[in-house]
Amino acid sequence: MTQVEELKSSGLKATLPRIRILEVFQKASLRHMTAEDVFKALLADGSDIGLATVYRVLMQFEQAGILTRSHFESGKSVFELNEGHHHDHLVCMSCGRVEEFFDPEIEARQRAIAQDKGFTLRDHALALYAQCIKPDCEHRGNGPGGVRTPGQTPWPPGGGQ
Repeated sequence: MTQVEELKSSGLKATLPRIRILEVFQKASLRHMTAEDVFKALLADGSDIGLATVYRVLMQFEQAGILTRSHFESGKSVFELNEGHHHDHLVCMSCGRVEEFFDPEIEARQRAIAQDKGFTLRDHALALYAQCIKPDCEHRGNGPGGVRTPGQTPWPPGGGQ
């Protein structure tokens, strides 16, 4: 499906900013991007789309179901393409690397807990915060895209307390 078709099927008009921002997500090597990451990618590509427009389009994409939003680092929202399948996240507190995973046993246990407590689970988001075990992690300090740079506070905000 082309970007124009994808936007139209989501009920959105195919404007140039929407097409360019969707292209950023489809072509990016990073799966989880902040609004600032998207803005920088657009600038690097020569696009003249302002940061306010990026924020507005990201909100529209989230509402239309094109993107999903998570909050991994210091209260910043990160967005990823909604590919129609549920997954959870493992976030390194040292380097910020995000690994996606799906575990049917964890999913079943969460549904069972909800049912035991008198709930029907409709949706959930699980982010596990951990430490890389590699002392020379190649992701440490690489900059944007959910990767911790020197001077940033550790994840989750407040040190997980």
